Amino acid sequence: LPLTKLMRKGEKFIWNEEREKSFEELKQRLVSAPVLTLPSGSGGFQIYSDASKKGLGCVLMQRGKVIAYASRQLKPYEVNYPTHDLELAAVVFALKIWRHYLYGESCDIFTDHKSLKYIFTQRELNMRQRR
Repeated sequence: LPLTKLMRKGEKFIWNEEREKSFEELKQRLVSAPVLTLPSGSGGFQIYSDASKKGLGCVLMQRGKVIAYASRQLKPYEVNYPTHDLELAAVVFALKIWRHYLYGESCDIFTDHKSLKYIFTQRELNMRQRR
């Protein structure tokens, strides 16, 4: 937060001990990669997925530990998809690439987009959503 405040418009550039400490912590977090763990037998998985106008991303976790990360850029034809279709595409992307981990296991999927709720109440899905 101290570094963010420093970048505000009209803020005077004053480098102090708090900002130095914040900068050193930021550097340390950027150079130390998060540790991935191997899946441990059965025990359910969690998938966190998200989509943006540039790409899809997801994280596979088990018991609070990260198993894998995955992301990809949007294909040219996906750029025009509505937001709820992109969020659905992120979930499908995650399920496809991690199917070997998920087969026969329980899985919770977390996404931050409320518009996916409408898929469950919609009478008819379009062809893209059906696939």
